[in-house]
This record gives sequence, structure tokens and C-alpha cells, in this order.
Amino acid sequence: EVQLVESGGGLVQTGGSLRLSCAASGFTLDDYAIGWFRQAPGKEREGISCINMRDGNTYYADSVNGRFTVFSANANNTVYLQMNSLLPEDTAVYFCAADPWGWCSRYDYWGQGTQVTVSS
Repeated sequence: EVQLVESGGGLVQTGGSLRLSCAASGFTLDDYAIGWFRQAPGKEREGISCINMRDGNTYYADSVNGRFTVFSANANNTVYLQMNSLLPEDTAVYFCAADPWGWCSRYDYWGQGTQVTVSS
């Protein structure tokens, strides 16, 4: 069974940091693209980052560029999202998703999400 499980969310003050994990089971990440998304209450889901596991290329939305970093640890089949300089507007449920085509555009598998709350 293909499964993605996010963890690492929590409550942090403005300017703080969190590291989210996206652990995959039932498949290996090597040929996938893994995207990170977030959805705040009353807002649409926003794609914020993606890593192409084939070539290591990474992509970031303007809203997080320079503050967030996506990277992988192939040994444990996990992708991470390091979030620094957090702002209250980063408060959202964060999801990871897997694109089996490796394009950072067609996500067939989704995790259940982890809550990130940034206090002012």
C-alpha cells in the first residue's frame, strides 16, 4: 500500500523554525517528485515546494523562497521541509504529495497533513 505520512508540525513563535517530514512507504521515492502544499482556513491549497528525486532539482513558491528548504534522505525514504523564519501567515495544514511522473505537477498520492501554527 502506497502511503505518505507527514510529521513535525506544531506551534512555534514568529521567527522560529520547524522541520516537517514526509515518510513514504509502499514505494521508493527515487523516481518520484515530492511536493509540499499547505492550506490555511478559508484559503485555497497552495503549492509551496517540490523536489524532483531523479535529478535533485527543487522549486519554491515566492512566498517561501529563501526561508524554506526541501531535501531528501533516500536512506530512510523520507523528504523533509525545513522551515525557517516562520511568519504567522505560514499557519496552515501542510501536506506532502507524490508525483510518479516526476514532473512536480501530477500528484497521485497524498499524506494526511500536519498542522503548523505560528504565533505572533
